[in-house]
Amino acid sequence: MTLDDAIKEMQSKISAASASAQMKIVKMSDEEARITVLAPAGEIQAIKDGTFMPAMDLLNNEGFDIQVQVYDKDAPPLQG
Repeated sequence: MTLDDAIKEMQSKISAASASAQMKIVKMSDEEARITVLAPAGEIQAIKDGTFMPAMDLLNNEGFDIQVQVYDKDAPPLQG
């Protein structure tokens, strides 16, 4: 399995939980990537639930660290 395969697998899990989710992928290395997800508030927990164990399996079995960060697409960005 490649990092791209792992990313596609996670994107599939995210899309299954939220058809309207928007995703941005950033590859940090050959083994690590971040998927930032914007989704409706009511679908955030389903995305988290649907990606947690697959992400852990990818880390433990394949050595790929795929971080899934989910945000409410309708919430204003935090200002600090």
